[in-house]
Amino acid sequence: MATTSTTGSTLLQPLSNAVQLPIDQVNFVVCQLFALLAAVWFRTYLRSSKTSSFIRHVVATLLGLYLALFCFGWYALHFLVQSGISYCIMIIIGVENMHKYCFVFALGYLTVCQITRVYIFDYGQYSADFSGPMMIITQKITSLAYEIHDGMFRKDEELTSSQRGLAVRRMPSLLEYLSYNCNFMGILAGPLCSYRDYITFIEGRAHPRAPPGAAGKEDLPGDRAEPSPNVAVIQKLLVCGLSLVLHLTISKTLPVEYNIDERFQATASWPTKVVYLYISLLAARPKYYFAWTLADAINNAAGFGFRGYDENGTARWDLISNLRIQQIEMSTSFKMFLDNWNIQTALWLKRVCYERASLSPTIQTFILSAIWHGVYPGYYLTFLTGVLMTLAARAMRNNFRHYFLEPPQLKLLYDVLTWVVTQVAISYTVVPFVLLSVKPSFMFYSSWYYCLHVAGILVLLLLPVKKTQRGKTTHGNVPLAPSEKCDDRGNSLEQNSFSTTNNVCNQNQEIASRHSSLKQ
Repeated sequence: MATTSTTGSTLLQPLSNAVQLPIDQVNFVVCQLFALLAAVWFRTYLRSSKTSSFIRHVVATLLGLYLALFCFGWYALHFLVQSGISYCIMIIIGVENMHKYCFVFALGYLTVCQITRVYIFDYGQYSADFSGPMMIITQKITSLAYEIHDGMFRKDEELTSSQRGLAVRRMPSLLEYLSYNCNFMGILAGPLCSYRDYITFIEGRAHPRAPPGAAGKEDLPGDRAEPSPNVAVIQKLLVCGLSLVLHLTISKTLPVEYNIDERFQATASWPTKVVYLYISLLAARPKYYFAWTLADAINNAAGFGFRGYDENGTARWDLISNLRIQQIEMSTSFKMFLDNWNIQTALWLKRVCYERASLSPTIQTFILSAIWHGVYPGYYLTFLTGVLMTLAARAMRNNFRHYFLEPPQLKLLYDVLTWVVTQVAISYTVVPFVLLSVKPSFMFYSSWYYCLHVAGILVLLLLPVKKTQRGKTTHGNVPLAPSEKCDDRGNSLEQNSFSTTNNVCNQNQEIASRHSSLKQ
């Protein structure tokens, strides 16, 4: 029988017992499906052309708070406490310094809640919990604080193009603020979106025109009807269904914990260990694919997430998408993997930390990412290992890749080899993230004789490290929450032949360009 331990409603306990899943997970999935239906209703009956922004804000907020209460019970009050105190800080402190105080308070409050949940209540319980939504709310609070600081205190010439496009020029009302933080579309699983994007959606401002066709066709009319998200939503729901089936079947038969099974370690050959490591971590990813894709579909169903038209005039609904599955699974470099995993968190790290840090931005970004993720020791082991793997992979790529560009057959061989190495290295890196604790994590690494750690250190010691235009070594991405995808001055942290690795940069720049054309 599934566990009855939950901080939220037990109304669905019979369903939990029937499907043999924890009640917290059942509550989460059912509430997200309810949010999907509510999103369709919201777009159909409360569309911006028929309904005032005030009503849309109120409905979105009340529905979000209801879902939070159903899933987490009185723990949902933490969302209001964190948001409320942060708003008071914004009002009282003033625009000059409030972003710093909001950042410290929001992240500190999140950390205290994570410590309390992990070390007092349910260490190792890897299911839905109230700290998950708080992670998203923390991102929203800190992002908004910096955007208000940029828009109301700093001069335009001091801002980068992306900061200028995202800057908020007036203090949000309490209703707007709560709607942004606690709306039903994103309160349970996000993803993060900018405040200006959200307000543009609620107020129903004009959609950007499509670009001219590839064959030199004329621009499509600027005042186009609101594009339909139906096709995008259906496609994403199909991905959700497949991901859920894989999670409920394959994931349970290929546990990551088996990598540290004593009998397996003693009897399995090295090829078997490598193959099982890759397959077990591959099987662990569908739950993330399910949660993030469903969250994206919910926002799209409400009409949020439109990012303009492609060269053929087709609507794109990936404004706030959090991952690109095909690029993740076909990654031939650490950067390519990280560029397509947890995209919105990557943008958050870039906007609030990396591009604002004056001293060691990469180290500060790494520390912020680690603190934000939580307090399990396995998280920190993964991040430390990931930094080493990223730097080593970059050094290898910068020193050897240009020898394998021609002929095409040699390039194909290089791509195959780098895919194998990348997938094994990623799997090796994230094992502690799944195991959570120190002892099993070190058991795994010791069974592999820390071979990739040693290889990474040797690569960094023996190969020259390329410098960036900023005069720093190319220490860039943060594992599991990629950061610093692009620089407004055109700096690149790493060259990559696959255009998909630059999608985050392009998306950020397009969003900024679009924002600059919208009236505040």
